[in-house]
Amino acid sequence: MATGAALMVVLSWAAGLAAAAAAASVDTSPVPFQAGYMPLFGGDNLVRSPGGRSVRLKLDRRTGSGFVSKSAYHHGYFSASIKLPDDHTAGVVVAFYLSNADVFPRNHDEVDFELLGNRRGHEWRVQTNVYGNGSTSRGREERYLLPFDPTLRPHAYAVAWTPTAVVFYVDGTPIREVVRVPAMGGDFPSKPMSVYATIWDGSAWATEGGRYKVDYAHAPFAADFSQLVLGGCPAGGGGGARCAVAVMTAEFAVMTPAKRAAMRRFRRRHLLYTVCHDRYRYKGTVFPECDDADGSERDDFHRWGESKRVSPGRRGYKQQQEKEEPRADKAAGGRPSTWPTIGTLRAD
Repeated sequence: MATGAALMVVLSWAAGLAAAAAAASVDTSPVPFQAGYMPLFGGDNLVRSPGGRSVRLKLDRRTGSGFVSKSAYHHGYFSASIKLPDDHTAGVVVAFYLSNADVFPRNHDEVDFELLGNRRGHEWRVQTNVYGNGSTSRGREERYLLPFDPTLRPHAYAVAWTPTAVVFYVDGTPIREVVRVPAMGGDFPSKPMSVYATIWDGSAWATEGGRYKVDYAHAPFAADFSQLVLGGCPAGGGGGARCAVAVMTAEFAVMTPAKRAAMRRFRRRHLLYTVCHDRYRYKGTVFPECDDADGSERDDFHRWGESKRVSPGRRGYKQQQEKEEPRADKAAGGRPSTWPTIGTLRAD
């Protein structure tokens, strides 16, 4: 009888979840800028289109620019189509991210897309990162090349954030999944976050660890944002449990076998760096969410987490190629001596 009663409870709970998911859905249609966002900084370096459906962010000698969502969200799907500036963009950082640093300056959460400029003729990089509860000393960076030129037309960059995982998408293809595991503790982002978009001067680190700075002779640098999606659960907006169920059961949150296969293909071809295989910076520490229990992927990466397989010099970009500079001398352990130990990958 006890077993039968327990089964009935489980079935009732499952039916309740199914009913809640059916009753609620996550709206992933784009919103006008004015409906969901407001300017953050930059003054007239933030330029809205006449219809309010797109925004241009500019960086010049005076300032960068940015905008922020009017609401904070507790999980959801957040996306923007971004067209990046071309020509010489070394040191330029275009970011689309979630954060609550304004509310929790000492223990903030953050989920990042950071698009990193480069010298003329060299490719933009894309970096993702996840912080929880101020865990900035345990950055979970990954960095990638892209299978297209992001300066020719807009491409969609999206984050799906649920209570159990963060999934990063590029043009609908998942490129990274960070699954919440108990050993992560507070390192998994769990507090409501706002959505941000910015362009700024990252000369100190963005291009080969600060080796190449922003050259304002090429300014202004302009990034165009469109197709702005805020498909989340507004913090304090009511319907929290129902919205959370809708988010967790939505298509963007469910990693099907086909989506996992597409993610593996992308990562094998385009992943430049992963913290999961960085034995130089973390001295052999394995992050608990990293899924390589048998070490089968390890041979694909150098000891500092860089891919051995990505070959960016033969990817058919249309920009004029500059003459390659000589490689830096190798330091002890096989790492070039000019590379700092964080956020400074050199792939060409």
